[in-house]
Parts: sequence; structure tokens; C-alpha cells
Amino acid sequence: KEALQPQFKDYCRQIIKNAKALAEELQKRGFKVIGGGTDNHLLLLDMTAKQTTGKEAETVFEDAGVYTNKNMIPYDTRKPFDPSGIRIGTPAVTTRGFKEKEMEFCAQHMQDALEAKDDEGKKAELKEKAKELALKYPIYN
Repeated sequence: KEALQPQFKDYCRQIIKNAKALAEELQKRGFKVIGGGTDNHLLLLDMTAKQTTGKEAETVFEDAGVYTNKNMIPYDTRKPFDPSGIRIGTPAVTTRGFKEKEMEFCAQHMQDALEAKDDEGKKAELKEKAKELALKYPIYN
């Protein structure tokens, strides 16, 4: 029923706009986006450009309130349980009402999390910032 509603098309378009904006913002911060960008709702990032693994990045991001999945990348030399990449999607944040402006926050937040990966105080602060943003955009109004 939801997919048959006219506003569902707008929602899907925003998901893709958000993914493209997030890819662009991450690239500005030195992240390597596989394929150079996206045409759908997902991004695949090569974390070797940030001197980390996908498994470590997944944990660092989760500690900062950002949920991703470790993921193998094309020609990955690492093992599936500790791959080189992460996968991140935009449907969940789009459901909350995030637009392109919030994708800039997300990209910077991810960069800040990597820079603070060994600083428990900074990670807690980052998680609180993510929570504050999420509370401004509740899933259900």
C-alpha cells in the first residue's frame, strides 16, 4: 500500500539524493567511495584510504552512533570477517526526514569518529551529538 502512494516516489527520490550527497561529502573528507559515487540508496567505502579496516570502522562508527556494515570491496585482499570496506545506506535517515544538509553532518561525524577512535570521551560526545540529531528527526511524529 505504501509503495502505491504518490509521496512514495518523492521519498525514493530523496533517498537517492541523500546517498549522492553523502558520497560527495565523504569524498571531500578523503573517503574512497567505490565506483566514485552511487545511483541508488547504498554506498560502499574502501576504508584502506583511512588506514583502517571495515571491521574496525564499523565499530568506531557504531560507538559514535552511526550504523554501517563491514563489507568486502572489489578485489579485496582481506577476509570476509575483517574486510576492507563498509556499506552504508540512506533509507533509514531519509525516513527520519534528513535531507542533503544533514548528509554533510553525517559525513563530518564519520570523519570525526575516525579521528577520535582511541578517545573514549570524544566518542561519547559524538554519540550524544548523533542522538541529539536523531531526536530532532523522530521516526514517528
